[in-house]
Amino acid sequence: MGNSGFSMLNLLRTEVTQQGSVLGAVLDKIKNSPNDSELFDEACRAATALKGSAKLVDVKAIHILATHLEALFQTLANDGGLLSGEHLPLLNSVLQQIEEIAALEDELMQSFDVEQPAFAALLSQLDKVEIESAGNGEDAVANAQEKATIDSSMLEMFRDEVESHGSIMADCLLALDDDPGSDAVLEKLMRAAHSVKGAARLVGVEAVVQIAHIMEDVFVAAQNKKLTLSDDTVDLLLSANDRVLTIAALPETSIASWAGDNEATFKSLLAALNGVLSGDETGIDESLTAIPIGRVKNSSTAVSSGDDNMSAQASESRVLKVTADRWDSMMGLAGEIKVESGWLVPYLNNMMVMRKKQQEMSSLIEGVREFVASEIDNLELNERVSQIHSKVVEFRNIIVDQMNDLDQHERRISSLTERLHRQALSTRMRPFSDGVHGFQRMIRDIARSLKKKVKLELKGEATLVDRDVLEKMEAPLNHIIRNALDHGIESPEERIKSGKSERATITLSACHNEGMLLITVEDNGRGIDIEMLRNRVVKKNLVDQEMAASLNAEELLAFLFLPSFSTRDEVTDLSGRGVGLDVVMDAIQALRGRVKVETDLGVGSKFLMRLPLTLSVVPGLLVLVANDYYAFPLSRIVCTAKIHVDEVNVVEGHEYATINGQNISLLAASKVFELEEQIIVRDDYLYVIIITNHDQTYGIVVDEFVDQRELAIQAVDSRLDKIQDVSSTALLEDGSTVLIVDVDDIVQTIDLLVKGGRVGSFAMASHTDEHLKRKSVLVVDDSLTVREVEKKLLEDAGFRVDVAVDGMDGWNAVRTKEYSLIICDIDMPRMNGIELVNMIKGNKQFNQIPVIIVSYKDREEDRQQGMDAGADYYLTKGSFHDDSFINAVHDLIGEASE
Repeated sequence: MGNSGFSMLNLLRTEVTQQGSVLGAVLDKIKNSPNDSELFDEACRAATALKGSAKLVDVKAIHILATHLEALFQTLANDGGLLSGEHLPLLNSVLQQIEEIAALEDELMQSFDVEQPAFAALLSQLDKVEIESAGNGEDAVANAQEKATIDSSMLEMFRDEVESHGSIMADCLLALDDDPGSDAVLEKLMRAAHSVKGAARLVGVEAVVQIAHIMEDVFVAAQNKKLTLSDDTVDLLLSANDRVLTIAALPETSIASWAGDNEATFKSLLAALNGVLSGDETGIDESLTAIPIGRVKNSSTAVSSGDDNMSAQASESRVLKVTADRWDSMMGLAGEIKVESGWLVPYLNNMMVMRKKQQEMSSLIEGVREFVASEIDNLELNERVSQIHSKVVEFRNIIVDQMNDLDQHERRISSLTERLHRQALSTRMRPFSDGVHGFQRMIRDIARSLKKKVKLELKGEATLVDRDVLEKMEAPLNHIIRNALDHGIESPEERIKSGKSERATITLSACHNEGMLLITVEDNGRGIDIEMLRNRVVKKNLVDQEMAASLNAEELLAFLFLPSFSTRDEVTDLSGRGVGLDVVMDAIQALRGRVKVETDLGVGSKFLMRLPLTLSVVPGLLVLVANDYYAFPLSRIVCTAKIHVDEVNVVEGHEYATINGQNISLLAASKVFELEEQIIVRDDYLYVIIITNHDQTYGIVVDEFVDQRELAIQAVDSRLDKIQDVSSTALLEDGSTVLIVDVDDIVQTIDLLVKGGRVGSFAMASHTDEHLKRKSVLVVDDSLTVREVEKKLLEDAGFRVDVAVDGMDGWNAVRTKEYSLIICDIDMPRMNGIELVNMIKGNKQFNQIPVIIVSYKDREEDRQQGMDAGADYYLTKGSFHDDSFINAVHDLIGEASE
């Protein structure tokens, strides 16, 4: 049935569960045995396994934490140190942090921000434990007290902490509108307030300490069901959070004096918060929760301007301005460098072939030399053949040295160009959420002022957008949303009378479509009365009565974007303000985009904006179809599946398969794209991508799943018009062009093929030959992640693979089954890799089996120790990311088929 593919990150999660259990058990035992070196060794091995697994799948946060743990336990084990019981809670916190990171979604796990203050503070505390383990505890305490002195660096950390946790509190308070008693949300609020309180106390900002302390008490009381957070209470808490953010943003000289300078405001806020705790909310000063309707600050951490001396003066980073054209040119150059660096790989592969040919020649000459020495009694001939053999050996050594140098250079240049390309992209592209996150707070505040109930739904928050487009779209989106709140959304009483829920919804979404950014603002309000609009157009003398009668709905809606056109006579501070939607049209036209309005009276309205993306990124699944590269946007893929050909059923000439309990119609991608109609079947399996447009669902059969990539979109030249089934293009590292699929177009194409009876049948390549006998390889490693990575690489190359969890398990496997090759780690429990190699090479029955040692520790002494034990190859685990690993296997035992 379906197979969603190989998940490296899930293997890391399994590794965290297993090694975390080991570390947890060790920490429990250390309470009674604080200087047990064997416990430190066990903990060090678990941390090393975690570190290696995290590095392998590029999860930087877990790798850093595991590295610190490994260094700590290594120091304790080597120096015979003593681990004080006071440090155990910290180590348990580190372990809990690792588990929490591993529980995140894939993208969030890999992009976890290691620069955030809380994470940096955790690392700092870990570093102090390392120092204290070999030093004097009293000195360390004294040093910690010294560092408690307030300085500018501590103040910046405090600001970062308040900004981070203030954003969390703002989001969570808004989330309480949907579920006022949510235990999970209240827990986050309590933790955030507690963190702000601790940071403020460390720096000595007493006003923030007191505000955050009472807020924390409120959240704890709500958790314990002692009080319920009403809308007014949430308003107060949001205001208190804004106040904390404002104080933190003040200059250093103004923070300490804020409470004294604003004594009345401070006392009123504390009294109101204490009133919430005591259950008396009648004394809340309305000025504390007043909503400035004119505020357009687009950030969840936006703060209102209170007293004159409270204006935020956040420090600004140095900014270097670069024109868009120059940046586009730099982006193009970064892409070209990445493409050009890819040419080193085939050159290196050619040298590998040359090395193999040279080895064959060396073997032939060696045979000739031995024949001459034994069969021909000619001293001069013997000497000449020996000289030739010596030159061949010298030539071989030169090739090996040059290949090693070239291989190292290729790794460095590939890493450098990849980093350059990603850095250039990341500085240009931002997630859509960065530009719209603050709208949720704005909508809540405005709706409250209008006595309406409205919620915001965000979709496509992770859609990557050019930062300039994101910035320039803030004002148009703000204007459209305000109009929806004022004109489109009915009062709760109106909605109930019309059979709707009293709470309206505004949906703001973004996605990539046909090489464009599609932004949609939709509400489920009253909609636009087309006939009223028609009369309005006539009244304003824009057209005569006869012309107005002939206009359709789309043409009439276009009048909304004319300068100063409004559907209302009165001007309000909220929307209209004498300015029509022409500001929206001007902004979108300046970006060379288009806007369209759809409406249904009594149901709602929708604004659709299409904006060009000259440079954008789309995560896609790269596939092969008839030897051409295509990419399917991940956001449009329902799932992928690997199905056996026997699972394909034919009904009335159409192929079907049951995938996830649903009958899915299958079509060859080559048929859809009008290419050579042949599907490559590997081991009797088909590779299927399931797509849908919500009305129809189809399975597209491709030749091969290549990889998941983040592709820099390049819009198709406008002179080519719209290419059927293709939205845009991108370049791969080797310069190959990949066509990015337009899923909506493909579904329409398939519909036409089905209705026209032109679907056809699969022209599948026959696979009647018996499977060739394959060579067997044993992988020995105590890390689950590493074992599975090596196993997958070897199986993809055609080998049969067995695994062993440590050296002892590996030795038992060697004695019970015949293997062509053994691959083992160095650091393993029970029997390490060096001991295993000695056992194999010291046994006459097994000493001819080649052995590859693969280790994270690229240390010369390990390499020498492994080679002295008789290993045939020594590799670092970084070799998994290129062809070095498989090339080494092929060098030793050849191809997989015997």
